Amino acid sequence: MPQNADETAPARLLRSSISDTQVKEKHMTSSRTRIAIVGAGIGGLTLAAELRRRGLEPQIYEQASELREVGAAVALSANATHFLRDRLGVGEELAEKSADVDGLILRDGRDGRVISRISSREDYHERAGAPYYGVHRADLQHILKHAVGEDAIHLNKRCIRVEERTDAAVLYFADGDTVEADLVIGADGVRSRLRREILGYDDAQFSGCHAWRGLVAPEKMPSLPDPEAIQFWMGPGGHLLHYPIGGGVQNFFLVQRHNGPWEESSWVVPVAEEDEHLRAFEGWAPAITEMISANPVTERWALFHRPPLQRWSKGRITLIGDAAHAMVPHHGQGANQSIEDAIVLADCLMEGLEQGTGWDTARQRYQELRADRARRVQITSLAAADVYHLPDGPAAEARNARLGAPDAWDRYLGWIHEHVADRYPSPVAS
Repeated sequence: MPQNADETAPARLLRSSISDTQVKEKHMTSSRTRIAIVGAGIGGLTLAAELRRRGLEPQIYEQASELREVGAAVALSANATHFLRDRLGVGEELAEKSADVDGLILRDGRDGRVISRISSREDYHERAGAPYYGVHRADLQHILKHAVGEDAIHLNKRCIRVEERTDAAVLYFADGDTVEADLVIGADGVRSRLRREILGYDDAQFSGCHAWRGLVAPEKMPSLPDPEAIQFWMGPGGHLLHYPIGGGVQNFFLVQRHNGPWEESSWVVPVAEEDEHLRAFEGWAPAITEMISANPVTERWALFHRPPLQRWSKGRITLIGDAAHAMVPHHGQGANQSIEDAIVLADCLMEGLEQGTGWDTARQRYQELRADRARRVQITSLAAADVYHLPDGPAAEARNARLGAPDAWDRYLGWIHEHVADRYPSPVAS
């Protein structure tokens, strides 16, 4: 394929998938391009779909016997929907399955008054350049699965070990199978086995909060104000996040401070008593009580996170998504950061193939582009609970004033939602 000496790296990355296939054929045949992705979550599926669109043939190995959702729903902000629409081409199908969120509203959890109404649907689209969707996680997985192709997804494959050899990495699975790969992508989530391969230990940290979650049909919430918006209801020691996911159904996530360490063996435990979450939020706004009492709640979730890593790769293993930077959900960015990772890693790998600089340079470039961004989102997500859970008094009043100010979007949220992850500087300093 002829090369233009004056062409920039970003311009090369925007070539069509046909050109990317030609690049692949020039540098490496598909039989030599062995990319194993461990985990068929949102990040792993997005990465596989983008690489296959551009001519490579990654294979996904998923430990579950079927692709099923963990949790009920996911909020996809513009920093992710931009790529699902413009790169993977699934925007139309995604729009059909999603609710296009009509702005972000923060309320007092007890009296329901509006503290801040940050953006309307139209304003959000204009500011961030893409929609803010609420979607059922199973629907999103279905869309991404078909973008990848079922032939590339291998189920019942629980990776138990990765052995580094001179010419390949060997993945060992619980069923006795082995697979060789030139590059292994750890997309295996917050409980990542491949992160432990890199670190040598489990570094999960309890955030100090636990949560209950659920889905509620609209007819069970007649008192809910602004049902098309994503909303945070804040109060001493807890908060409620909810948003629509289509058909008027609301996904809610009810968070409470947890006294002491998390002493359970599992991160998800049965509720001790059927109405424990109702007692925890007794006296809050009637619309909240209406929502969280509409259906039985059977499980309580501990919210864990992991500290930022110094390196995202070791040997032939590279991490993306929660495996690289598991974060608490108080900014709703876990899935969105996974999608950003997938797009940037795909770009770096393709650039490495095109320029002949190799996997190591590509993976280092990926970390350089992503680490500071992911770390900042991790830290601010963790700190958000402290902001939402302030006790009544001067600090809460000052918070409300800040969040209700005209520049609240630009100060606190624009940097997350308006970010376009593939607009990055040249790797060569000018």
